[in-house]
Amino acid sequence: MHNTNFNRIAPVYDSLSRLVFGNSLRRAQTTHLALIPEQAKVLLIGGGSGWLLEQLLNCRPLVKVTYLEVSSNMLQLARRRIEQRTPKALTGIDFRLGDENSLQPDETFDIILTPFLLDLFPEERLNYLMNRLNAALRLQGLWLFSDFWPAQTPAPVWQRLLLKSMYTFFGSVSNVEAIRLPDFNAHFARQPLFLEASASFYSGLVQARAYRKV
Repeated sequence: MHNTNFNRIAPVYDSLSRLVFGNSLRRAQTTHLALIPEQAKVLLIGGGSGWLLEQLLNCRPLVKVTYLEVSSNMLQLARRRIEQRTPKALTGIDFRLGDENSLQPDETFDIILTPFLLDLFPEERLNYLMNRLNAALRLQGLWLFSDFWPAQTPAPVWQRLLLKSMYTFFGSVSNVEAIRLPDFNAHFARQPLFLEASASFYSGLVQARAYRKV
């Protein structure tokens, strides 16, 4: 299990994110939720304090969700959020502390969501994570990705400076292992996935993508 952990920053993470990015990150996370089938089996990994989980349940109340989170504080916040706002949905959620190695070998899902998760890892570690998640995704299943992925190459100076400052900050407070954005193009090209839909936010710094496993 990796050492990255958002326990220290859990209480203020959402407020900090909105202070910097407004609603852009939230819009990116929800833009493709309508593609999820009504009764899908969903893996939401790295969902933090549960905001996206709540949106998912509002959009698709009949889904079964495995909520996988490495931060115990974030997991507690997510469970409390659902208990307070949509308590009837609790029976359909498996709140699980851990990372991808906490999945059972034969567990599979119709939908996998990785909201601003994949940017935390250096290339080799990310390759392992994506291989494991792909193995858990059923054929014709959807991988809903949202993350920092500059649409422009090379990225504008302000985007590069912002990303550098973020990696410095989260490396210090949360032990984030990565020091720069991964080559997402290369990583997704290695997987048997077809890009079905995409959108960009925050002047092209953030992308939301829906990949279909083929």
